[in-house]
Amino acid sequence: MSEMKTLSVQKRDALGKGPNRRLREEALVPAVYYAPDGKNILVQVALNPLNKIYEQVGRTNVFNLEIEENGTKTAYPVFVWDAQYHPVKNTFTHVDFYGVDLDKEIHVKVRLRFVGTSKGVKAGGKMEVYREEVTLIAKPQDMPRIVDIDITDFEIGTNLRASELKLPEGVRVEYKSDFSILTVMSKDKAKDEGDE
Repeated sequence: MSEMKTLSVQKRDALGKGPNRRLREEALVPAVYYAPDGKNILVQVALNPLNKIYEQVGRTNVFNLEIEENGTKTAYPVFVWDAQYHPVKNTFTHVDFYGVDLDKEIHVKVRLRFVGTSKGVKAGGKMEVYREEVTLIAKPQDMPRIVDIDITDFEIGTNLRASELKLPEGVRVEYKSDFSILTVMSKDKAKDEGDE
């Protein structure tokens, strides 16, 4: 388990479009910390450190949110729950940080990344992908940022189901029925299914 990264933020008092616009003009992003006990703390965060940590943790990895208030700094384990972006500049305009208990499991949507070229595709088949992300259950520090699936050995007829995903220890997929993630099928079958 690697040491958690830290993002420093300051409390803010002013609400509304005017104060938020002024923050953004100073390269600060208005944000909210949602504590596990239900309390909300309004904070502001410098854009560059936010960009840097988001590149490293995305929306799946937990990090410390260090809130400064009256000269005292307190760190809370969080992950990015939601983020809004400027439509043109593609920079953060608002962020929600969700507080977690490091000893309790959380449910997070994690992206799947398909690695390699399937033997079945090389032999003239077609790969149909049904899911590009799955909801995983794990303690916050065990949650992977992304799940790599090596498809190199997948022949025509391979059907990968949620229960067959290779996941790190302590991580499992959330599902009620064991759904398909991808299938490698012959081109004829893919064509027939497309005609239905």
